[in-house]
Amino acid sequence: MESVLVRDNPLLLPLNKERTVYDGFITVQRVPVSRLYTPLLSLFQERDFRLRVLLPPDRAFKRARLHCCWRLKHLLQGYENIVKQRLQQSADLVTFILELKTVLEVVLKSRPDCRSIPPPRYYSQLIAEMETLGWGRLLFIDTEFRTLRLKAEDSSGREHVLTVTLKSRHPAEAPGCSADLPVPLAITWTPQTTLDQLHGQFLLVLESLAEFWGVLDEIDGKTWVLEPERPSRADTTRRIAIGTNVSIKVEVDPKHPKMLPECCLLGAEHAVAPLRDKLNANMHLWNPDAGVLRNLRDVLEIEFPSPVTHEKSSFSIECGICYSYRLEAAIPDQVCNDPRCGQPFHQACLYEWLRALPSSRQSFSIVFGECPYCSKPITVKMVAQQS
Repeated sequence: MESVLVRDNPLLLPLNKERTVYDGFITVQRVPVSRLYTPLLSLFQERDFRLRVLLPPDRAFKRARLHCCWRLKHLLQGYENIVKQRLQQSADLVTFILELKTVLEVVLKSRPDCRSIPPPRYYSQLIAEMETLGWGRLLFIDTEFRTLRLKAEDSSGREHVLTVTLKSRHPAEAPGCSADLPVPLAITWTPQTTLDQLHGQFLLVLESLAEFWGVLDEIDGKTWVLEPERPSRADTTRRIAIGTNVSIKVEVDPKHPKMLPECCLLGAEHAVAPLRDKLNANMHLWNPDAGVLRNLRDVLEIEFPSPVTHEKSSFSIECGICYSYRLEAAIPDQVCNDPRCGQPFHQACLYEWLRALPSSRQSFSIVFGECPYCSKPITVKMVAQQS
């Protein structure tokens, strides 16, 4: 058995005279040159994997323990049960290593994420470009030297991240680029373009959006934003609290951030109607030279509650039926129109509540019934998936 093991796996050797500990490498059979290698093997020209086998004192192989390198563990994800089964069925180490190599060859041929090994000049090119760009701008690089995350700072001090996915023929092939932006990231690339020039193009894109982010930063800092709870740099909308159960949703145009945004008033009709009338009557007063928040105040003739004067809990009112604020992605946007009540509900909760009442009635897609709190008339549209 030992002679066969050494012959077939010369890099896997015993570490003690009892021959209960084996350590070294197993070599997976080469695939034809015409086939593509997996990313996990792109750093191993010989496709060797580190393996350690620990046998009990009686050398009963069924109780053996295996330790392997992270690359082999990653490659065998999803095949652990098969490897364990082969271990239990093997009579000795030689048989198991042969079985393990068979499993690895099957895995390598079936991997859908195969791609070719970059030539040596790929790595020298990448290092040279990073030297020019500056290693301080590198936030992350994966173990295959394919995916990079580069940091950038705009003129207002906001930090941004550019994710770059390099191709094996870099720089002949344009890399994939993505960032947290409200517009598509347009990058010009030629075989002569470097990462430093790519980073420079990204900075220009950031500066073109500086005014847009300035508008939203002012809204975020001076009002209570109900939605989104954790806005990203790609978000163009804000739902701003005006009062209890009353809010306005604005969508700012990234290309024209100081122009009148799309506005949608949300809340009970008795509270929303006067604001809607003011918005329509004063729309002509909008001044593009002033800030969006200042214009909204003037057009609606209101003062927005701010973190200085109000608590956010005053506006995040829970649903009167399920007693939670968020139901999956939905918030309580159905409100009782009686000024003395004004209780909010999730659309789904109110629909289910009214549907269960014998006194409720339905006309087309509208359900008519009574408010669960004040018994005044209330309506709700049928929930889409149940209509």
